[in-house]
Amino acid sequence: MQNWIEEFNAAITVTDRDFVVIYMNNKAAATFEKWGGSELIGKNLSNCHKERSMAIMRQILETGTPNTYTIEKNGIKKMVFQTPWKKSGAIAGLVEISFEIPWDMEHYVRN
Repeated sequence: MQNWIEEFNAAITVTDRDFVVIYMNNKAAATFEKWGGSELIGKNLSNCHKERSMAIMRQILETGTPNTYTIEKNGIKKMVFQTPWKKSGAIAGLVEISFEIPWDMEHYVRN
């Protein structure tokens, strides 16, 4: 199987427990190109995030509870999902997945 994640149409960024970026797929590198793109690998998120954002990310690692929200930037609406990833059952870092969503996104209730 080819490395499908590289060309997946969502930005995927992975950090270690110290918030050092250890992986970015192609979409993430393109999304953050203005700030260095793939050159951000090896850099700490605290260098480019406000304290409020860092506090939320620390809470995710402490509690294991994901954080999900939508944003609007440059006329594009996105869903952002931040969640811990685990190694041998212990929280090892943070994964952020973001992708564009339509302004009039359908919502269904299924039973």
